[in-house]
Amino acid sequence: MDTEIVGKFLSTLPEDDDHPYRTGPWRPQTSEWSADDLTVVDGEIPADLDGVYLRNTENPLHPALKAYHPFDGDGMLHIVGFRDGNAFYRNRFIRTDGFEAENAAGGPLWPGLAEPLSLAKVDYGWGARTLMKDASSTDVVVHRGTALTSFYQCGDLYRVDPYSAETLGKETFNGGFPVDWGVSAHPKVDDRTDEMLFFNYSKNAPYMHYGVVDANNDLVHYTDVPLPGPRLPHDMAFTRNYVILNDFPLFWDPELLQRDVHMARFHRDIPSRFAVLPRRGTTDQIRWFEADPTFVLHFVNAYEDGDEIVLDGFFQGDPEPTDNGTGTKWQRAFRFLALDRMQARLHRWRLNLVTGGLTEEPLSDSITEFGMINTGHLGEPYRYTWAASGKPGWFLFDGLVRHDVRTGAEERYSFDDGVYGSETAMAPRVGSRAEDDGYLVTLTTDMTEDASYCLIFDAARLADGPACKLKLPERISSGTHSTWVAGSALRRWHTADSAADAIGL
Repeated sequence: MDTEIVGKFLSTLPEDDDHPYRTGPWRPQTSEWSADDLTVVDGEIPADLDGVYLRNTENPLHPALKAYHPFDGDGMLHIVGFRDGNAFYRNRFIRTDGFEAENAAGGPLWPGLAEPLSLAKVDYGWGARTLMKDASSTDVVVHRGTALTSFYQCGDLYRVDPYSAETLGKETFNGGFPVDWGVSAHPKVDDRTDEMLFFNYSKNAPYMHYGVVDANNDLVHYTDVPLPGPRLPHDMAFTRNYVILNDFPLFWDPELLQRDVHMARFHRDIPSRFAVLPRRGTTDQIRWFEADPTFVLHFVNAYEDGDEIVLDGFFQGDPEPTDNGTGTKWQRAFRFLALDRMQARLHRWRLNLVTGGLTEEPLSDSITEFGMINTGHLGEPYRYTWAASGKPGWFLFDGLVRHDVRTGAEERYSFDDGVYGSETAMAPRVGSRAEDDGYLVTLTTDMTEDASYCLIFDAARLADGPACKLKLPERISSGTHSTWVAGSALRRWHTADSAADAIGL
């Protein structure tokens, strides 16, 4: 493995830090690496695995002003690229405005999710809550050959080179970017049309917008989605002809919000609502469907089935877990991040466009979340999703589950004790024809070996374990959202003589 540290940053975190989401599996990095010809520990890199795995995560350099939340950290993008049976690795901090400002100041400037806005040391900020740092640390997608990172409470989209992980600047949509509202995490890219669909939200009426960016990177559609008040949507879904947005009964307490206190509460007497509108639809075309109260952090997919839209996601049985007095103080404080405490299970809703009715049913009894599919089936009928299982009481992924949504069958793989994974992307093999004909790619944080690895599984044979294990140059922080982009969708990927040459272009 040919490795080089290409950047190193000063951390002001305390040396005796005991915060579990800044230590242990979540210990942040300060170094940026370039590594070519990654060392194969077990197996071999499949010759027909061609493309790039990208993973975003929170990686704080500075302490919180008062109380750190795991979603407050600076964005860091990790890239593992595969071509011709070889693999390379890059990691870089996302050079957001907030990242640059805090590094220049030598410490934190903005309050995090668990802190009051009054702690802000500056009079500007980002996000639906306002006066937050846009760390661009939540999600990553690839549109028109460029990676775009995003923030869960809305902000700028940062353009990142999918080879080098270098920040290229902010996305502008050719001058049409909704600067005042920003864009939420989890925009959706439709590979069939090269469109990117997105939403944003704020504390100001109409409280949500929906937009479409076309294959030329122009904002060609932007419409109001009026809500009863400020909400906290996190994800969306789409079909070939429709987009599905949501209004869930987990939102800031209205009375506390009047005092500028942002405390999310689950309102168990209010139904969940889904908004359905044509992909270029206007406000007056929105149709609302009511469902059982819950909160859905992530949807898996949606598609049209006759008169119905089928929508799959992870239903939370307990979106606001009570403090039951068990576990450490940290487990109690962050109980709302543990999959077992939220009781997250794969679920299906059917929305009938003719009758206006809705039916719903659980698809699994297993506690899972962060489901990924073969993206060639986004918006279309599908059969498989590969999801994460969670370590009880913690925001850590301890295994993978393959759900067959057609038969209900499940296949599992558990990581060894002390090993935690990332959101696992499905990478179709070159020339694949079946939905599960490809590979699963994930990054692990191994506390036993003080190391990190890239694991590659046969997507159709998850229980067999990794077909290949590659060592990364340093143990990385545990993380969440990822994406896969095929080499055929990347500029220069196949015109350069090698992946290394493509990176250097």
